Parts: sequence; structure tokens; C-alpha cells
Amino acid sequence: MSLVVKICGLRTPETIDAAVEAGADLLGFVFFGKSPRNVGYSDASLLNRHVAGRAKKVALVVDASDGELEAIVAALEPDMLQFHGKEDPDRVAELRDRYRLPVIKAVGVSTAADVRRHEAYRSVSDQVLFDAKAPADAAHPGGNGLSFDWSLLAGLDLGKPMMLSGGLDAGNVARAIAITGTPGVDVSSGVESAPGEKDPRRIAAFVAAARAADKARHPAPPPGSAPTPLRPA
Repeated sequence: MSLVVKICGLRTPETIDAAVEAGADLLGFVFFGKSPRNVGYSDASLLNRHVAGRAKKVALVVDASDGELEAIVAALEPDMLQFHGKEDPDRVAELRDRYRLPVIKAVGVSTAADVRRHEAYRSVSDQVLFDAKAPADAAHPGGNGLSFDWSLLAGLDLGKPMMLSGGLDAGNVARAIAITGTPGVDVSSGVESAPGEKDPRRIAAFVAAARAADKARHPAPPPGSAPTPLRPA
């Protein structure tokens, strides 16, 4: 299975086009008022139409109310929901059932104990995203440009898809993939020229670096090589 690449925090048609043209699989849209990447409902409706099915849309929310979620789903028509706040397993399960959409639950990581928090969400989420734990004084839980000790995820088998986020950019994503073996990567601030301002060139460089790293760990067989014959029973 090829690597899943998510570009998060998109806010303009131009950067959506850049992400799609670079080959991103998932486009993330942030609905959190304190974030410089926040998208309003009317803008989300316009961006939804601009995506036009060219990639899957992910709505990122942080402890959103029922009313907020109704408005977000109506405007963006997301393919997935990402919960990036303090939502407990019961809340995640409730919303997954209500909207009948695959869900990603983010887990902030600083220590090995933080990694184990994923166990509470294994049965109620479709994917787990490991992000750097935000500092206590941070205004928002993600997109802070911080990374964590990737070796904490080495050899981790969730029994379901996982993604890696936090401080990734074109210069370090290959190393992150090599250390963790992650099947998915998620970037936001690492492809920006300023907080909330996505840079098309950085988006293209990130996706290219991630794809090259994935290709390196799954090398194609040499041309003309034949499959190993089956032994007779």
C-alpha cells in the first residue's frame, strides 16, 4: 500500500490546486477559531466546490459542539472527520455513528505514556494520528511546528492505519518515515511561508520527498525479473 499524504490547513483555491497537483491524497480544512488556518463556513462551501472530488476532504475540529459540527458537515461535505481536541472515546464513537464518516483521532505525544493513549481510541476511530503534544501555553493543539521523538513509534502496530504529524517538512519527512514506518504523513506548518500561509513550492517539495521515501522502502523489482515459482504441494 502506498503512503498516504495529507496537506492540512488549506484555505485558498490556489493552495488546494497545488496540493492536488503535487499528488496529495487528503486535504485538511481546519475549523478552530484560534488557528491562523481557520476556515469559515461560507468559505468552506466555496472550497468544497473547488475540490470537486479531486481528493478526499478532512474536516479538522477541536472539541466542536453539535451545532458547529452540523454547520461544518453541511458546508464542507467532508469525506472524513478529524478530532484534534480532548474528545473522549464515547464522544468520538457517537459522532462517528451520527455522521457515518471515517474518523481520525489525534493523540499528542511527548512520552511513551502518551503513545499508549491510542489504545482508548482503537475501537472507535478508523485512524490514529500521532502529533507532537502542544506546549501548555499553546493557543491551539496542532500546527505548532514541533516534532517529538519518532523512535517512540518504531515497530508500533495499531492493527489499523496511522499517520504521523508534527514538525514535518521536506527536509525531514524521509527520516521520519524511515524511523517510524508510518503509512501516512500529515503536514501543515512545514509547508508554509508564514503561519496559515501555504507555499505551493513547499507543498510540492514535501509530497515529492515523502513519495521518494516511500518508494525507497518499497523498491520495485528489477525489470524482467520473474516471480518466485510456487513449490508443488
